[in-house]
Amino acid sequence: MTSKESERTIVGFIGLGQMGKPMALRLLSADTELRVTSKIQDAYADLDAAGATTVDSLASLADAKIVFLSLPGTAAVLDVLFGDGGLASQLRPGSIVVDTSTMEHGATLDIHSRLASANILFLDAPVSGMQSRAEDGSLTVMCGGSPEVFETVQPWLARMGNNILYMGEAGSGQLTKLVNQLLFDINCAALAEILPMSRRMGLDPEKIASVINSGTGRSYASEFFLPRILSRHFSDGYPLQAAYKDLVSAAELGARHCIPMPVLAAATATYQMSLLTGNRATDKGSMTRLFEDMLGVQFSAAASHTEK
Repeated sequence: MTSKESERTIVGFIGLGQMGKPMALRLLSADTELRVTSKIQDAYADLDAAGATTVDSLASLADAKIVFLSLPGTAAVLDVLFGDGGLASQLRPGSIVVDTSTMEHGATLDIHSRLASANILFLDAPVSGMQSRAEDGSLTVMCGGSPEVFETVQPWLARMGNNILYMGEAGSGQLTKLVNQLLFDINCAALAEILPMSRRMGLDPEKIASVINSGTGRSYASEFFLPRILSRHFSDGYPLQAAYKDLVSAAELGARHCIPMPVLAAATATYQMSLLTGNRATDKGSMTRLFEDMLGVQFSAAASHTEK
């Protein structure tokens, strides 16, 4: 091994899904030896070709200085860390686990405590932004943990995002992500309810969409979903079933700390009704169909063209 190779930092990455794969690719550099693993191995060929080392066991990450997680949620994170032969039993004291997944605040605090008892450092660092932003390194990353751990990890985070925020103690990153997601979730539920109403009252869907996205009703949710709702395309965003975990987290948080959130509770009911009527695998824009069915209308470009 050359002197230059011995100076490379060993970094692990677990989870190569829609977000994990492009995030992992951003970590590749001359000063980093990147080792990746995933239950879904479709991305292995691309990572191998780019210079990463694909491994099939968590034991292969035992000597990593930093290990990033990009997993579907709390259960997956707990299994990877503390399941049979889990990462926590493999890593050396002083190594760092960075969790970019989205999960419950309470579970994040528990993970931090359990890893600390094994002398493993932890940073919760959920990300905001869709796949395209993961690919071009423009994610927002919200971090919770000690300032020292954040400072150590920040150079690698800066390769994945252009807005890297230290939010405070462990759990603060997940809380920040939750706040952002809940506002987005409420926006999506509002669109689902109001758009079919406008159609029922005889207004042109394409013109309504134009007014919203050029007026004060505009939001990221409207800019992303309105064109897709008009074209009846409901598979570009995060699946509704997976997104629902944010609402569960908020409900638990509100109950535990006695924080009333009536608008969020109303939006949650829209998600629940939509999930119960078969929209589990489609994105948040598909909630519009729930109210369309109730009102006997369709908010679509085709409906606009029919009347012209």
